[in-house]
Amino acid sequence: MKTLEARNYDGAQRLFILIAGLWVGSLLTVGYLVAPAIFSTMTDRQAAGMVAGSIFRLEAYLSLIVCIGLMVLANLLVNRGLNQFRFIRWLLLAMLLCSVAAAFIFIPWMNALRDDALLQGMPVMLSPSATLFGRLHGASSILFMLQSLLGIFLVWRLTKR
Repeated sequence: MKTLEARNYDGAQRLFILIAGLWVGSLLTVGYLVAPAIFSTMTDRQAAGMVAGSIFRLEAYLSLIVCIGLMVLANLLVNRGLNQFRFIRWLLLAMLLCSVAAAFIFIPWMNALRDDALLQGMPVMLSPSATLFGRLHGASSILFMLQSLLGIFLVWRLTKR
């Protein structure tokens, strides 16, 4: 049987789960369906990379907004006595750090390398920055995979009875 406090915040908990589920679903859709579809459909890999990069940038900004909102709501729920959200806050913090790194470090740095190469009249993968770009791409892919796994674990924990 639920405590009185838990029953009073059922709506807030359900909203939290709904938002988290939609957000994690968007991460998985963008990273593991949309991006591969772009690269398998478009013949110009440079253009495909620019389109995918733009989508990942939007997803990173969306993640920042949603994650901060969920952290505020989680803090509210913890302050109201729902202690199961204490660990959820740590997951959200880890996901927020992934989003910050993507939005403000990796994506801008990769875009700058791509733009510099285009100014020189070549695709980034044929430029002198190709190795650095490849390493940044690899690191950002690992970071995105980590964020995705954290998101799956977040939703798993939220739906735990």
